Amino acid sequence: MTEALRRKGRWSVLAAVGLGSFLTALDTSAVNAILPTIRGKFGADFEQAQWVITIYLLGLTGLQLSFGRLGDARGHRTIFSLGFVVFVLSSVACALSQSLAQLIGARALQAVGGAMISANAPALLTQHFPARERGRVLGLQASMVYLGLTLGPSLGGWLADAWDWHGIFWINAPLCAAALVIIWTVIPADPGRELQEPFDLLGAALFLTGMVAFMIALNRGPDWGWGSPLTLGILCAAAALGVVFYRLESRLAAPMLDLRLFHSWEFSSATLCALANYIAIYAVVYLTPHTLITLRGWSTAEAGRLLTAQPLMMALISPWAGNWSDRVGTRLPSTLGLLIMSAGLLVLAFQSASTSWVYLAFGLGLAGLGTGLFTSPNNSALLGAAPRDRQGIASALLATARNGGMVLGVGLAGAVVSTAEGAGANEYHAVGWAFAVAAFVGVLGALLAARRVEERAVEDA
Repeated sequence: MTEALRRKGRWSVLAAVGLGSFLTALDTSAVNAILPTIRGKFGADFEQAQWVITIYLLGLTGLQLSFGRLGDARGHRTIFSLGFVVFVLSSVACALSQSLAQLIGARALQAVGGAMISANAPALLTQHFPARERGRVLGLQASMVYLGLTLGPSLGGWLADAWDWHGIFWINAPLCAAALVIIWTVIPADPGRELQEPFDLLGAALFLTGMVAFMIALNRGPDWGWGSPLTLGILCAAAALGVVFYRLESRLAAPMLDLRLFHSWEFSSATLCALANYIAIYAVVYLTPHTLITLRGWSTAEAGRLLTAQPLMMALISPWAGNWSDRVGTRLPSTLGLLIMSAGLLVLAFQSASTSWVYLAFGLGLAGLGTGLFTSPNNSALLGAAPRDRQGIASALLATARNGGMVLGVGLAGAVVSTAEGAGANEYHAVGWAFAVAAFVGVLGALLAARRVEERAVEDA
């Protein structure tokens, strides 16, 4: 096969992976935007309607490691393409739902498809692109994620106006079909495996149960009370399941999560840095709509236009950052990105009722610039430090860090705001403290990134 044909095949892989990344991000942000419409159609209260989003996030986060491991054992193309089939069928089920309970059930199934796609997407890229191009292609994939997040609210609103809330689910069908055509006609079949390792069902069940319990406690903690017996009981159960999971995975020859990956400092630090980044940036995603709509009285449309400054900057800078990291290594871009993101959060921490929209856009843009600069180099470091036969687990850990960081960021921001208000701070000062704490988490991540010693992989193709 000539080099030109090989490169054409690689870019077709990127097209399929990019489409999958775009779809899963679009679906998350668009459904968030149309949740009030769904709530009104079914006559549900806020807590009931919130499960349309919560069940998807719980399933996505709890299942990604399992499907990453399955990808390593049975082939990333196989699991990735099956994820599209599940995603399109569940999207049709969502669109045809006649009750809120049916919609929540269909969203749980959609989370299964989303987990299969997101857990194997970066692994497919590292499988088909040489190490010298890893940062660039991961940056392009990150751009598709941020593009989905950027377009989601406006596209969701437009489709809800044109075709009611069902529209955002119907649009998945042709896009998934296009991705499947690319996958089945262009991406080579998975190579035969000499060793079919057994799948660790018990480990998968323990991880899913523990992660779901942990996320429910963080999600519902602000309403139940952080010191309530229910919240503390669920957190203790999640911790106990985590201990059992660790002991089981330490003993197995073919565990679901190969703990030996964390013997690499580059892998461990990249995972922790990813978690720190998403904790910090999702505090912004959670707090900024609150300050704009609740405290300032802006309309949803006005707030949405300003909020695009952050993901738009992330989408623009990610490919360049990945390309830069291919030349200079991942440590400098990762460290610089986290520091710039933290600076943006500190800018937002000093806002008040009279702060101009230009100031807010600058803070959001700075945070987006830093995150865009950080993401693809850090992803490249993590995937580059994992062996070829553990790329699925590495990809899944990235996705789990993203979703787990989102829940932790929202929980941390909510806890800081409620604590500050309880201590007598006004609403703006309370939000400022939350932004400052999120910036501190980002700085901790930058310190970890700065200590990274890059372990160059020898693989190239």
